Amino acid sequence: MAVTENYAVILSSEADTLKLGADFASNITAPLIIWLQGDLGTGKTTFTRGLLNALGHHGAVKSPTYNIVESYFFQAFSVNHFDLYRFQTPDEWMDAGLDELIDTNSISLIEWPQLGKDFVPEPDIILNIKAILDGRQAQLVAVTDHGKQTLASIIK
Repeated sequence: MAVTENYAVILSSEADTLKLGADFASNITAPLIIWLQGDLGTGKTTFTRGLLNALGHHGAVKSPTYNIVESYFFQAFSVNHFDLYRFQTPDEWMDAGLDELIDTNSISLIEWPQLGKDFVPEPDIILNIKAILDGRQAQLVAVTDHGKQTLASIIK
């Protein structure tokens, strides 16, 4: 996995995290895989809610901790929001058939990807959110050319 681009963004409030998600929504194309990393409560699902709301989803957006995945369907592509927090072993990815949801017409947001180890597909972008003194810091790392192009259009 070769890192090609790296950005940091300060998120002073929940509204900032929602806006970052909305900024992604305006600039993403399928296929795209985003790893969402960070401790519990740092804003991974809030980011996802901002993205989905900006795409036109107006229902609830909850963390799929118990369901493992929540899927949302839009005209141009689907968005699959995975949460691997409860994985006991990495092969649960295959056992649950999650690999079947990764296709050329989907955006995949994967929380706790490290728990799926080698079964989880490599990311185009890694979003790592950390708590800091005055809010959160989001570190955005583009791993592929598609990820680099996507981040460049978001961070412009």
